[in-house]
Amino acid sequence: MPLQLDIVTPEKKVFSDAVDNVYLPGEEGEIGVLPMHAGLVTALKPGELRYLHNGQVVTMAVGSGFAEVTQTKVTVLTDMALGEAEIDEQSAEEAIQRAQEKLKTVEHSMDAEEVAYLQGVISRSSAAISFKRKYRQ
Repeated sequence: MPLQLDIVTPEKKVFSDAVDNVYLPGEEGEIGVLPMHAGLVTALKPGELRYLHNGQVVTMAVGSGFAEVTQTKVTVLTDMALGEAEIDEQSAEEAIQRAQEKLKTVEHSMDAEEVAYLQGVISRSSAAISFKRKYRQ
């Protein structure tokens, strides 16, 4: 019995099909999901998502978000979902540098929203770079 996997970003539905298993980067560590898994909702941290589809392991870098797991379906809502070919390592490194420079000038106690946004840029870009380097062909 396969699992239905839906991966959705604010821009589009990235993937929707039946898979054999899913591995998610949960806040507390990697979560493996097989059919008939106990239901749960969990926060995701930027990292690597893997699933087995038609006998092939498919991997992608994902950002922060949430996953809802039922016995038959996994729904991933994330702010980023990119395959290795979609990641521009140089642009990601530049984004990290810009965010780090901006963080130096932001008043952390006054601009908590801006700080959170910049930290998100850094964590998403870092996850994308790590993923790209791991799977570079």
